[in-house]
Amino acid sequence: MKHLKLLLAAALLAATAFSGAQEAPQMDLPRIKLGAGMYQIEAQVARTSDQRTTGLMYRKEMPQYEGMLFVFEQPSGLCFWMKNTLIPLTAAFIADDGTIVNLADMKPQTTDSHCALRPVRYVLEMNQGWFSKRGLKAGAKLTGTPFESRVQ
Repeated sequence: MKHLKLLLAAALLAATAFSGAQEAPQMDLPRIKLGAGMYQIEAQVARTSDQRTTGLMYRKEMPQYEGMLFVFEQPSGLCFWMKNTLIPLTAAFIADDGTIVNLADMKPQTTDSHCALRPVRYVLEMNQGWFSKRGLKAGAKLTGTPFESRVQ
């Protein structure tokens, strides 16, 4: 019985440690500068499947001019949700040339799907309202190295 109690305690401790590790925001991704008209954005870049899956989960805040750029290998009909994401975000679905295809405001901790209106390779998440406060909407063009390196 004592052995079983020790085993259960060890399992509970391991599960708690694993759970805590899963709830840490990823803060150490590479960063790039993007432009949106006269505005500058410092974006963390999520390129791998694991980085994209975690995204901005578990963050309690994000500075005003920061965001996360999700980069995919090829354009596709991307959809995003907000499970385990604590801050309200706006997702900009972006074509290869940097043109915003559509924007989607997303509520924290929901599993509602927010999808690109056509296949895209990039999604930029910013604090909710960031784009609208600056008059940026579908058709606006972002600048930066990801959008300059694609042959159109």
